[in-house]
Amino acid sequence: MTFALLDEATVVSAVDHKPKRTTALKRLANIVAHPAVSILVDHYEDDWSRLWWARADGRARVIEPPVDPAEHARAVRALQERYPAYRDRPPDGSIVVITVERWSGWSATTRT
Repeated sequence: MTFALLDEATVVSAVDHKPKRTTALKRLANIVAHPAVSILVDHYEDDWSRLWWARADGRARVIEPPVDPAEHARAVRALQERYPAYRDRPPDGSIVVITVERWSGWSATTRT
């Protein structure tokens, strides 16, 4: 999933223009029905001393355009800053906003 941090407690992701069978995505329905979510990001290298992972647990909600266009635009701007492909073709679909309630992680060099 593509994602960006709006601040230390908010993660956003978008439904973009990549081909899909339908715009009624199961992941969006799952979030509406069960908003408790976790995101796990990891980094792998052959040099195991550089391994790490981070996990965000929180509550998600879906914003559909044109509802709250300012919030949608802020999320899209954050995604465009992180992903050059979105600069030429910004995502215009639903946005998933995750309010992080707990961060956890691990790295090979620092145990947390």
